[in-house]
Amino acid sequence: MAVKITETILRDAHQSLIATRMTTEQMLPIIDKMDKVGYHSVECWGGATFDASLRFLKEDPWERLRKLRAGFKNTKLQMLFRGQNILGYNHYSDDVVEYFVQKSIANGIDIIRIFDCFNDLRNLGTAVKAANKEKGHAQIALSYTLGDAYTLDYWKDTARRIEEMGADSLCIKDMAGLLVPYEADRLVKALKEGTKLPIQLHTHYTSGVASMTYLKAVEAGCDIIDTAMSPFSMGTSQPATEVMVETFKGTEYDTGLDQTLLAEIADYFRPMQEEALKSGLLNPKVMGVNIKTLLYQVPGGMLSNLVSQLKEAHAEDKYYQVLEEIPRVRKDFGEPPLVTPSSQIVGTQAVLNVLQGERYKMITKESKKVLGGEFGQTIKPFNPEVQKKAIGATEPITCRPADKIAPQLAKFEEEIKEWKQQDEDVLSYALFPQVAIEFFKHRQAQQTKVDVNVADTKNQAYPV
Repeated sequence: MAVKITETILRDAHQSLIATRMTTEQMLPIIDKMDKVGYHSVECWGGATFDASLRFLKEDPWERLRKLRAGFKNTKLQMLFRGQNILGYNHYSDDVVEYFVQKSIANGIDIIRIFDCFNDLRNLGTAVKAANKEKGHAQIALSYTLGDAYTLDYWKDTARRIEEMGADSLCIKDMAGLLVPYEADRLVKALKEGTKLPIQLHTHYTSGVASMTYLKAVEAGCDIIDTAMSPFSMGTSQPATEVMVETFKGTEYDTGLDQTLLAEIADYFRPMQEEALKSGLLNPKVMGVNIKTLLYQVPGGMLSNLVSQLKEAHAEDKYYQVLEEIPRVRKDFGEPPLVTPSSQIVGTQAVLNVLQGERYKMITKESKKVLGGEFGQTIKPFNPEVQKKAIGATEPITCRPADKIAPQLAKFEEEIKEWKQQDEDVLSYALFPQVAIEFFKHRQAQQTKVDVNVADTKNQAYPV
């Protein structure tokens, strides 16, 4: 059975290596060629692309999606969606989640990969139902992690529950590159026993084993793998598309993709990689292999975050102490997988614990939310002493956190009235209020500039 390929160059590859800084204008010229490849899908939206577009690139993410949709006439477009967090860092009300899914599909998304940083399936239900209703493909991703509670039976049972929820496919989301080859073989076989859904595997090259992991997973029955075009592959990104295509060539898993066409696409992105290296946007550090990932379970993006936090505090010498503190904080917090936003929350708390010289002397607002149950349920209970220190006598939330959130959409619509130019603006504002307003001001200034230029042109006298 031919293995299918999801291409990540337009989303996770540049998110992992160059801080999500690829612009829409850089993407558009190559779309026609990418559309001819025959990918299962192209992941091009969601994750951090939404925030980065508004915040750093001063681009409208919705406009990017519409342009990509217009260019990709034969290829399914895929996005990453953080369950009840959508693409932000807090939980939102059900009406906001439903509207975001509706607008994503209306603007061109075919496949929505939905995950929760705790694997709390209650936080995925609204998004899955909304995708089903809009006739989109709902893929639920299991955030893969290690720990004695994460047994093959746990994964198998979770896969069964995902199928019952109405998902169309299942993804193993190995954001830190923790899944080693023979474990992948066991995991895929176990999931195949738990579900009839197609299984996709997403991993990162951080620990150096990812392409071997893909090989064993495909042999075990994995249907789809995520890869990145070679100029933005490896390191903290995915294995290279061309390498995996060559690996399965001439076997029963042959992808059938054309290496000549892939080479042309790689040639297009190579100068971009060279430019990013020259400017310092692409740090050679993230291109290497870090086997310590397996010890500390820290995703690549989280590592670079820690380094910058310590740099700001002039405490770079505390790096290894922080790495050792992370698993301890994770244990206190119920052993969640470390993926956005739990990775940032655990990492920041670990930094504070080390810098303060006393554990939990200072507890972040986000840590208090986690320990108060505002993000949902972890696989193991929280450390009761740490929880008490964080939330005192407050009763922790045990229901689905969004059950406590009243509808928010009408309020956001009211707040954004003066800036609104399209329906989708309310969603940009809902997720990133300050960043969105800054962007709307920028957009308005650009439009005013264009209007002035047009008026000038009209006033010029031309010789007859």
